[in-house]
Amino acid sequence: MFIAIVILILLGALLSLITAFRALGAYLKFRRARAAFQIEVTDEVALLATRTDELEKNLSALDARASELPVQISDLQGSLNALQVLTGALSTSLRQVQRVLSFNALKTLSADRIGRMARNASAPKNCSSD
Repeated sequence: MFIAIVILILLGALLSLITAFRALGAYLKFRRARAAFQIEVTDEVALLATRTDELEKNLSALDARASELPVQISDLQGSLNALQVLTGALSTSLRQVQRVLSFNALKTLSADRIGRMARNASAPKNCSSD
């Protein structure tokens, strides 16, 4: 009976030792996983901080550009108004040039007709003297 108790005690001690080694292995795996996770999280947090800084800079740049937009729109409207005035002036000038050119063409055409009429009028005189 004493031997049975010793065997049971040794068997319990062996089971406790196996359980302790497994617990130690699980603890070491946990520490490795936690360290890897912590490194990964730290890297991701650093990356997110960098991205956040870039976003803040881009946002500031966009805000500055957005504040310039009303001035640029005003400048564009002024340029558009000047362009409309210049286009109107060009259109008026082109119409005037067309009128002058058509008047000159009419004048040239009339001068040609008058010249032909004068030649025609003088031609019968030459024919009657022959």
